[in-house]
Amino acid sequence: MVESYKNPDIVLFDAYKVLIVGMTDDSDVRQDFETRLKKEFDKRGVEAMRSIDLFDVAFTNTQKTEKELDELEEQLLDKDFDAILFTKVAGSESKQTFRKTMSELNRFYGGFKDDYLGSQNIYYDQDYYNQFKVYHAETSLYCICVDKDRSLIWRGALDIKDPKKISKTMNDYITLLVKAMEKEELIFRN
Repeated sequence: MVESYKNPDIVLFDAYKVLIVGMTDDSDVRQDFETRLKKEFDKRGVEAMRSIDLFDVAFTNTQKTEKELDELEEQLLDKDFDAILFTKVAGSESKQTFRKTMSELNRFYGGFKDDYLGSQNIYYDQDYYNQFKVYHAETSLYCICVDKDRSLIWRGALDIKDPKKISKTMNDYITLLVKAMEKEELIFRN
């Protein structure tokens, strides 16, 4: 977790019915993520519903206006929801690291010849540079409680480095998410 924000006016937050939204254009990944996260809510005795069970396909195929989202919140209130847990990949970037560490490079104080000899693998070693992708994911918890300000309760930002297996990455993300919410005393308690 690289960043976490909790509304300073909130000490504890209990929710009794939560809508889980995993925003991605890959419907299989969305279904899998929402299903796994719902299981965590079920284990803890908190009612949760996957967005894929509530929204029809047309809902995600078109852009929404503020008015449409206000109407959605009202529909959720009518169905006794009191929170939305919203997860998305906010961006990604390619990174490149050098195989050599700075401590190895700092040992070349002698001169050009020493520095060149110690670094010439840049030309010959295909594995000298390590390229990987970092995905920036965010999960936000919103209160949609009756007679309360419908606002952000908590947001956690996570960086996911070069995921190899989507299933393991998803499990790790959900585990970290649950632990962070327990620590902040949001919905889940230790």
